[in-house]
Amino acid sequence: MTSKTRVLFVHQEIAPYLPETPMSLVGRYLPQATQESGKEIRIFMPRYGVINERRNQLHEVIRLSGMNLIINDTDHPLIIKVASIQKARMQIYFIDNDDFFTKKKYLMYDEKGVFCDDNDYRCVFFTRGVIETVKKLNWSPDVIHCHGWISALMPVYIKRAMNVRDNPLFNETKIVYTIYDDGFKEDFKPGFDKMMKLPGMTAKDLKYFKEANYVNLTKAAIDYSDGVVISTEHLHPEIEAYLQTVKKPVLSYQEQVHYAQACNDFYDVLLQKQ
Repeated sequence: MTSKTRVLFVHQEIAPYLPETPMSLVGRYLPQATQESGKEIRIFMPRYGVINERRNQLHEVIRLSGMNLIINDTDHPLIIKVASIQKARMQIYFIDNDDFFTKKKYLMYDEKGVFCDDNDYRCVFFTRGVIETVKKLNWSPDVIHCHGWISALMPVYIKRAMNVRDNPLFNETKIVYTIYDDGFKEDFKPGFDKMMKLPGMTAKDLKYFKEANYVNLTKAAIDYSDGVVISTEHLHPEIEAYLQTVKKPVLSYQEQVHYAQACNDFYDVLLQKQ
């Protein structure tokens, strides 16, 4: 472990780039508190089309862009953009792609309230995009803290995918997954397990992705994480029941005033189990 603990935050929503919600406010203030506690941080989120680039002063990071991610035998350009929250002295990295994010002027549901039919691809592209960018930065995180279901593949990719497991950057990384009240009722299209699979993943690793939905994505994230944080008072009953069956360190729901300190203490406990 480095002398300064490194925490990678992988967020579905961050204020002020998106409207204030319980999740986006965690995205804004938890990394700041973590940095102020003496840890080193990196922060990633999707570059949704609703984010105003000019107002938020996003700009492309040329040295990190230019990669392609192959999903279902199709190349998808990976563009990395960055912006700063000056008051907090934080940089935010944005995972971008014209088809998956820039051209869509909404988040997970379109202007008619319909669940986006490519949310499955967006989930895969975002997660793999974060991993590839961190590898290119050559930045080895001690902790990866995932927020929101769009990051739910991160634990299985880090723990099981051959091209990640063999990379020393992630050899000792602890993964924390936070569960919010951000569920969806729709199912991903059939074949998600084949589309998201990476070398090194076995049939056992894919069991939750054959019928991919919010509950199964969350169960998979729980299984492959080292610790779980509850950030909602309204936990999905099936997920709540599942948590009772697994032997994982769990940080129970915290009031906002205690949340950041509790998370940082949680990281420290997990790292002591190295």
